[in-house]
Amino acid sequence: MTRKDASDLRSARWFAPDDLRSFGHRSRMMQLGYSEEDFRNRPVIGILNTWSELNTCHSHFRERAQDVKRGVLQAGGFAVEMPSLSVDESFTKPTSMLYRNMLAMETEEMIRSHPLDGVVLMGGCDKTTPGLVMGALSAGVPMIYLPAGPMLRGNYAGKILGSGSDAWKYWDERRAGNISDAEWLGIQGGIARSAGVCMTMGTASTMTAIADAMGLTLPGASSIPAVDANHQRMSADCGRRIVEMVWEDLTPGKVVTGAACRNAAIVAMATGCSTNAVVHLIAMARRAGVKLTLDDLDALGRVTPLIANVRPSGKDYLMEDFYYAGGLRALMKQIGDRLDLTALTVTGRTMGENLEGAQVWNEDVIRPLTNPVHAEGSLAVLRGNLCPDGAVIKPAACDPKYHVHEGPALVFDSYPEMKKAVDDESLDITPDHVMVLRNAGPLGGPGFPEWGMLPIPKALIRQGHRDMLRISDARMSGTSYGACVLHVAPESFIGGPLALLRTGDTVRLDLPARRLDMLVDEDELARRRAAWQAPEPRFERGWGWMFSRHVTQADQGCDFDFLQTDFGRKASEPDIF
Repeated sequence: MTRKDASDLRSARWFAPDDLRSFGHRSRMMQLGYSEEDFRNRPVIGILNTWSELNTCHSHFRERAQDVKRGVLQAGGFAVEMPSLSVDESFTKPTSMLYRNMLAMETEEMIRSHPLDGVVLMGGCDKTTPGLVMGALSAGVPMIYLPAGPMLRGNYAGKILGSGSDAWKYWDERRAGNISDAEWLGIQGGIARSAGVCMTMGTASTMTAIADAMGLTLPGASSIPAVDANHQRMSADCGRRIVEMVWEDLTPGKVVTGAACRNAAIVAMATGCSTNAVVHLIAMARRAGVKLTLDDLDALGRVTPLIANVRPSGKDYLMEDFYYAGGLRALMKQIGDRLDLTALTVTGRTMGENLEGAQVWNEDVIRPLTNPVHAEGSLAVLRGNLCPDGAVIKPAACDPKYHVHEGPALVFDSYPEMKKAVDDESLDITPDHVMVLRNAGPLGGPGFPEWGMLPIPKALIRQGHRDMLRISDARMSGTSYGACVLHVAPESFIGGPLALLRTGDTVRLDLPARRLDMLVDEDELARRRAAWQAPEPRFERGWGWMFSRHVTQADQGCDFDFLQTDFGRKASEPDIF
């Protein structure tokens, strides 16, 4: 592989010329306490760190940044840490999805406007992986992704707890009166007990696995628990490797190809991925110029078995168990004949070379193809007169009796309206009803919040029911489960068919046929459409105003229209005068 000369480094435009502008740049570096030998003729590596004191998933990142710096220095590079927007899922309201594209824009512009030859992207919490990767893909400099890693498994009263998934389960039991205050407090303190992302196969672990399968991480990096010493070593390895990637000019466009995106989608299905994978994977692929569609994902889901027995789609294990069973490399080895093993990765080697020697150590956690958790993949895409542009469901995480279901709709126009109804024990509802929440999509939410796992009404919980068919244009936490149809597109807020549905209308789901329909005749729908009035805009200024005018719908990845690769020419290198 041809290696760059130091004069070809991107940072040389800032530091190398013998003129007044470079004098100023070098002078300011010396103001920071560096001598010229620290940074001249060396790859300058930006460490984009999404740490914050409110991002529990990334609470170890201050220390990991130091590990990365150690590796960069050992490899002869010069590391600079740069704080990035920290879009945590726990505290950012109404949803961190409202700010994913902000992180992507910030990442792209930070890279382009600074003397960076390569970047290490530090993320993990749900939206940080796609946001960082999307921005870095558009910027185009060599990059490597450092995943935060899952937290340790939860524990209370001798029971293993899974973040998110068990919170939903025990909350229903508390609403039913089966959990005491003391027990609830114990669960609250035991369900999340270390740094790291959710230890279920939620959105965070889904997205880091996707980055891994795309070839953007060191092999298997996504599986390492956050507080395992291997995570520190991996972080230093990232620092060493990014320096070599700069010399090799191994840019993300050479890694994120159609083959890499297809590999990522197949691996996502095999892991029991979050439904959020659909939105983010489409957006990431399209930033690389790969036109991935919902239909592509559904086709892969039909033929890819789910082999990771990890909650919530699996029954027994969590991410710590997955790592000890061999991790993502072992899972990819199991399905190797379905992957394009010639795809290039950030190691400079092919995916096939990276998987050499991978082994499954527990075949109940990472199942063989002859004994999958579920015969088909994690996700299915629906079409019909309720969702002409698509909707998503997670078949393996819901009661099979709802795979074909017909029942009367119970429609709510807002989350507070729905919440009030489900807490009313006198609510007139049966298990055959179809609960519907609308005005919760990208524009309606606003920001596409995770409201899609609608709570089971108390009236049904008291009767022992724990699942029912639910439909919304919202998203759902990747740690959630149940018969939930999500991402209905186009969303109701812009006049999609969901806006025309009324309480009492019959709704039919036929999962094998991939259909979702309201059984209302066309003449009646035409009358309702003519009478529909658009809601008031959610925003009149600021980021929300910008978001509202440029975000695409769920089936298009919810990226901004002006950030698509086909919108205009890529920005050139900045002028330096």
